[in-house]
Amino acid sequence: MTEQLPAATTLATFTLDGPVTLGGAEVIAAGTEIRVRKPLSGELRGLTVNALLNCDVTALLTIAPRITSPVIPKGAELDPADLTQLGGEVMDFLLPKAAKAVLPTT
Repeated sequence: MTEQLPAATTLATFTLDGPVTLGGAEVIAAGTEIRVRKPLSGELRGLTVNALLNCDVTALLTIAPRITSPVIPKGAELDPADLTQLGGEVMDFLLPKAAKAVLPTT
């Protein structure tokens, strides 16, 4: 059975600075483009929005396998810069449009 995503699903991408490893073995190579999908309410179960907005490492590593492609597996180790990129994308998805409208632009 194929999972159907809503038509309005928001996607973002970033390129890994370092490899993703699991148990000492590389599972995703550095330079790979990671697609991040806006989480749906069910994918937030067991997490707090506050933890995600604060880029809590545990919260980000919990949600990563639910919203990334290729899948960043649970228990994986990421370069801190890549974790920051993931956190930025998740934070952007969770901010309401009104909050984004008042943010300064560069």
